[in-house]
Amino acid sequence: MRSLDIAGTGMLAQQTNVEVISNNMANMTTTGYKRRRAEFQDLMYQNLRRVGSNSSDSGSLVPSGAQVGLGVQTAAIYRISEQGNLQQTSNTLDLAIQGNGYFQVTLPTGNTAYTRDGTFALAPDGTIVTADGYVVQPGVQIPTGAAGVTINTSGQVQVTLTGQPAPQTIGQLQLAVFPNEAGLDAQGGNLFVQTAASGAPVTGNPGVIGFGSVEQGFIETSNVNVVSEITNLITAQRAYEMNSKVITASNEMFSTLTNLR
Repeated sequence: MRSLDIAGTGMLAQQTNVEVISNNMANMTTTGYKRRRAEFQDLMYQNLRRVGSNSSDSGSLVPSGAQVGLGVQTAAIYRISEQGNLQQTSNTLDLAIQGNGYFQVTLPTGNTAYTRDGTFALAPDGTIVTADGYVVQPGVQIPTGAAGVTINTSGQVQVTLTGQPAPQTIGQLQLAVFPNEAGLDAQGGNLFVQTAASGAPVTGNPGVIGFGSVEQGFIETSNVNVVSEITNLITAQRAYEMNSKVITASNEMFSTLTNLR
């Protein structure tokens, strides 16, 4: 009986579904987190009677045939790039992106990573860095003794120096966008790297067409919807239980055969 194997694939698929949902719920308060969604597709089919085959010497055709599916498999786990809410923190170096784009970060290897997490800080030399100490490109340094730091919606970093009332522009933050954001490879730590599937990044100043704006003193919260995740969790649990019922029923049918006298 194929039903045991088919139900087994169903249970594995729902196990993956629950794992994706649990990861979403675990990251409900992760800055800039984008929820994931598991997608499934049916496996190959076995033809018991091929559709369109000749059913007689006169050339009549089988209209529908008989195909038995072999179960389900995980096709992809998509990242939903929906805008999260902006939460005000009033912290000077907290930045949120309203719209499309990613901040660019230089990793210790020299490679570039991308993030929506704008909880930045200052390195000992005044360079703007991430919470892990990675430099935010292009490596803007805040002068020692700056009385104030302003980052406008266009990404211009301006400082007010003691004795100089007029603000001075010392750097320009840029954002990166991708043809296929879902193709970015998650590295953990709220960081992503480019892949062949994501396409090459296009960089530009915040606020221009196709790029979001930068909001100082805000962070972007996770876009996880708790009610939807709980509903999805219940649905996945019920689907898992129904597949287990199929295995139980198939086992009982086998028992009936083995107990024949």
